[in-house]
Amino acid sequence: MSSSRSALGVLVRYVGPQWKRATLLAALLLSSIGLQLLTPQILRAFLDSAQSQGALSTLVRFAAVYLAAATAVQFLTAGATYVGADVGWTATNRLRADLMRHLMSLDMSYHKERTPGEMIERIDGDVTALSNFFSQFSVRVFGALLLLFGALTVFWFEDARVGLVVTLFAAFTLFVLLRVRRVGVEPTRQEREASAKLYGYIEERLTGLDDLRALGAGGHALRGFLAVQRDFFWKSRRAWIARSTVWQLSFILFALGYVGVLAMALGLYAAGAITIGTAYLYYQYMTLIEDPIDQLTQQLQELQKAGASLIRIGELLQLRPALQEGTLELPSGPLELQFDRVSFAYGEAPVLSDVSFTLGVGRRVGLLGRTGSGKTTLTRLVSRLYDPTAGAVRLAGLDTWELRTESLRSRVAVVTQDVQLFQASVRDNLTLFDDRVDDALVEAALREVGLGDWLAGQPDGVHTRLQAGSLSAGEAQLLAFARVLLSDPGLIILDEPSSRLDPATEALLTQAMERLLAGRTAIVIAHRLDTIARADDILVMGDGRVLEFAPREELAHDPHSRYSALLRAGRLDLEEDEAPQADQATGVLS
Repeated sequence: MSSSRSALGVLVRYVGPQWKRATLLAALLLSSIGLQLLTPQILRAFLDSAQSQGALSTLVRFAAVYLAAATAVQFLTAGATYVGADVGWTATNRLRADLMRHLMSLDMSYHKERTPGEMIERIDGDVTALSNFFSQFSVRVFGALLLLFGALTVFWFEDARVGLVVTLFAAFTLFVLLRVRRVGVEPTRQEREASAKLYGYIEERLTGLDDLRALGAGGHALRGFLAVQRDFFWKSRRAWIARSTVWQLSFILFALGYVGVLAMALGLYAAGAITIGTAYLYYQYMTLIEDPIDQLTQQLQELQKAGASLIRIGELLQLRPALQEGTLELPSGPLELQFDRVSFAYGEAPVLSDVSFTLGVGRRVGLLGRTGSGKTTLTRLVSRLYDPTAGAVRLAGLDTWELRTESLRSRVAVVTQDVQLFQASVRDNLTLFDDRVDDALVEAALREVGLGDWLAGQPDGVHTRLQAGSLSAGEAQLLAFARVLLSDPGLIILDEPSSRLDPATEALLTQAMERLLAGRTAIVIAHRLDTIARADDILVMGDGRVLEFAPREELAHDPHSRYSALLRAGRLDLEEDEAPQADQATGVLS
């Protein structure tokens, strides 16, 4: 019953705002059900009149009324189905949007533990299972219950003995079906979980397709896919068998029910207690009882799917982000950044330990350190993807946990080497689908980063659709710079990309980067010495600690500083060093 209560709770929450359309739906349903209950009465009158040699005009009149009523039922049912589907899909689309919003608010730790494929299955697969149920729930379930109640009422009105027997039969059938409906919930939940794993596996392999091909791992990936697909197949089969128990049992029970009703009708007709029209009336109303219960049993199968999906969605909606929302706003202009005795750990693994430094307003710091030294984690704390386990991170003198997330993310921009571009227009890629940004601002940002000539060559200007793989690495980075310019942040975190580019593109990118960082506070994760040469300060990380932090000129002239040793070594890209230089630089950063 918990899944039923959850389903009804979700229905009320998301259908409630659509009460006008729900009222129209109720009117269509009541009108349709009233006519369905009327048509067997017309047939009875027609048969009794025909048996008693009634006038032809009377029979024609009955036939015309019956055809008109049957046609009206079809139109009313179609209208109710349309309105019900509209209400149901609108409700579940709102649920899908709320679920997406909730997932986006969860901590990075949650997303790190799950693949994008699993998230897609949660948002789309589970909600689709609900939409299939809710889009027909009002028409098939509420309508079926009303029709069932009406048909039983007519039975009682015609003959209390027959009404009692049929009522007991209907109650027994519903009781049995309600008792067995839970059989399919757990197998269906396991089916949805297996589906999520299948989507996750496919997504991961498609993402790494180039590496799989290059390393000859196609066979291994295919064997893994077959194992995941096999698990999904057997769990789907088991879930289908469990769900089919309901309608198989319904078929057997109604076969017995029809035999009972026909036996009673024939007995009463043979005894002269009822007419042939009334005997046929009993059969017709028995179909009006079977159809609603049949609809209910079908919806019980959908309810089993919906119940399993609701369990998973409910578990997801119960998750709460560890990062609590603040209330303060960041000021405009460049921001001061302060780390005050900050420590951080992923679970039990410490990553940062007692990190303290202050980056002044409008200053640019070059962040250096070996792989695993804590550089990326430090920048994630600035963006508040995580909160420190100890100490405080402050922007403009305000602790990050005190700030509204939207304010922080709008004032702190991050540019990574792997630029995320969408198969959408240039404008949508730069504004992130914000219709409020004027086209002139988008064009100005593109010219500012040196993409004016590139924009002039696009057939539809900023409305040209970007195709997958149509941009070079340098062009993608410049588009990312333009995206940041549009947001006008006060602090920029830049994973400097020039190590992957040819000299000509690197020179263009360097000019754009200078314009981007001008008048803003910046953290640059450095890969080249010439990038560090333009920094105001240098921060050297090692094993999660600050090994060195001071103005660049001061460290460059200090023969005992680590930065000075790196300058003498001549490289920062340690992974690409020749062996002697690598040994020298590695010793410096240890």
